[in-house]
Amino acid sequence: MKFTIILRKEDEGGYSAQCLELPGCISEGETREEALENIREAIKGYLEAFPEEVEKAERKKELVEIVV
Repeated sequence: MKFTIILRKEDEGGYSAQCLELPGCISEGETREEALENIREAIKGYLEAFPEEVEKAERKKELVEIVV
């Protein structure tokens, strides 16, 4: 299953990662790679705790790209 992740470089250092399809599923890391690995683990934990969210996440997902 694919998820959309927002990865942000933080002013204080490190990175934060947020999964758009799973409310409240966020993580962080000192490096980009660490933040991505941590969000993968957070998603796994989230889905174990809330298995019903898998179906909801798929129904809500719509990716749209725009050019400004």
